[in-house]
Amino acid sequence: MKGRALGLDFGHKRVGVAISDELWIAAHALTVLPRGEASARVADLVQEYGVTQIVIGLPTTLSGQEGRSAIAARQFGDEIEEVTGLAITWVDERFTSKDAERVMLEAGTRRRVRRTNLDKVAAAVILQSFLDRPR
Repeated sequence: MKGRALGLDFGHKRVGVAISDELWIAAHALTVLPRGEASARVADLVQEYGVTQIVIGLPTTLSGQEGRSAIAARQFGDEIEEVTGLAITWVDERFTSKDAERVMLEAGTRRRVRRTNLDKVAAAVILQSFLDRPR
């Protein structure tokens, strides 16, 4: 694989961003973007980091159904495909925010820092689940 993978945790207000290493082994939390700036900034990040794969978490219900949030995430994915020219890989994101919160709690992260970093850590959880898939 050439390039890096970029993971996105879509939210109506914020988008968490994570990046893989060059070997596609580990995901690293990168930043949180305001939703209104996300498409343009993601396009910049794709160029800056040499991204060849974009992974977006798909919010589904516990039964696996897609609701309003999933529809909004798919619309966001369409925007990202348009500005980057890269196809989107969708990853089930059920429980990623809980997993991200648990990871930060275990690390002893203070509440204010957890709140600020939750979206980008959730993006790293989403991206890591993609990286851990058998190829």
